[in-house]
Amino acid sequence: MLEAAYPPARAESWDAVGLVTGDPAQVVRRVLLAVDPVSAVAEEALEWGADLIVVHHPLYLRGTTSVATTTPKGRLLHTLIKHDIALYTAHTNADVANPGVSDALARAVGLVGDLVPLKPFPDDPWRGLGRIGELPREMPLGEFAALVANGLPETSWGIRVAGDPSRPVSKVAVSGGAGDSLLGTAAAAGVDVFLTADLRHHPASEFVESGGPALIDAAHWATEWPWLDSAASILHASGVTVETRVSATVTDAWTKGY
Repeated sequence: MLEAAYPPARAESWDAVGLVTGDPAQVVRRVLLAVDPVSAVAEEALEWGADLIVVHHPLYLRGTTSVATTTPKGRLLHTLIKHDIALYTAHTNADVANPGVSDALARAVGLVGDLVPLKPFPDDPWRGLGRIGELPREMPLGEFAALVANGLPETSWGIRVAGDPSRPVSKVAVSGGAGDSLLGTAAAAGVDVFLTADLRHHPASEFVESGGPALIDAAHWATEWPWLDSAASILHASGVTVETRVSATVTDAWTKGY
């Protein structure tokens, strides 16, 4: 059911999705959903008694010659294998799915009505990167920024806003995870504000100076976390009898702001 919702064929060629470790014939009763395959998530899975961890980010994106316990990823794999906990990844195939990562982000920050891809596939206008939607009413950028802050899980990064806080906004583009590559696409779409993560100084500065939409930059982990509940709902809707748990463990890389 995961591969029906998030077809592996839709993943980018450089991506690594699907079953990372585990026996496909294994009986699964408890599924933990998390953004990152890290030790804190493995510990949570052990404590809760999970049979499967579904994550967004791949454990390995590049080849490796060792899974020895002398590395963090090697230790993680050994822990999962010893305790019969399978690991499954849905990454860029979940980014472009409908519903996918950006749909969940859009709903979490208050967008309503139909959502359309910011960058649709040429062969499928309902799938693709990002989403465009509408706010329930026009509001100042600062008010929308408060909705974003309240709708996403708290991190030390928080959110950053580029643009006049009093600027009226109603049409919004969002993209979970790093969205630098979609800046030009967002400008061409005629949106009032673009919400994403991992924006760099120079591209953001040049974008705003050129009269583009306002920008809201949130923590990478926070923009992808809402998808976990959506993925859990898809599992339940498929008719399988499993217990799911969305991990609330904050695995954002940045742990403290000053």
